[in-house]
Order: sequence, then C-alpha cells, then structure tokens
Amino acid sequence: MASTEVERHTGVDVEEVPSANWGWSKENPRLIQLGGLLAAVFLLLLMRGNHVGHVEDWFLIGFAVAVFGFVARSWYVTRNRSTR
Repeated sequence: MASTEVERHTGVDVEEVPSANWGWSKENPRLIQLGGLLAAVFLLLLMRGNHVGHVEDWFLIGFAVAVFGFVARSWYVTRNRSTR
C-alpha cells in the first residue's frame, strides 16, 4: 500500500547531515550580506588610530569598497533570482 506521506527532497542527505531535517543546511544570503557590511564598517573604523602615514588608510578604504561591492553584487543577484 502506498504511503500518503510527502517526501521532501532538499538536496542534502539526512544521513550525512542530521540537522537537514530542521532546515539548517542551507545558506542564508541575508546573513552573509549583513556579515559583509559589518566587516566593511569595521575596516573603516580601523582608520581611526595613532598611525602617521596614510597608506594604511588607503588600503582599508580599498578593501572596504571591495567588500561593499561584493555585498552589492550578492544583493543584486539574490534579488533577481527570487523574482524569477
């Protein structure tokens, strides 16, 4: 006799990852984007210090802009993926 239970396939084998039953095996893009924004802000906060030269400032600004760029690209890609 056939079962009436619906078997959902999430792409993760429950035998290998027991927490997949609770849905903890997927990536959360919003959390990754928030972490990227916090990291970029932290890099900008590192500019306040007791260093005399400003070469460090330019590197911190450059890396923060790069992180902001990756977050913006990630936000754009996930926003367009969800509308399809």
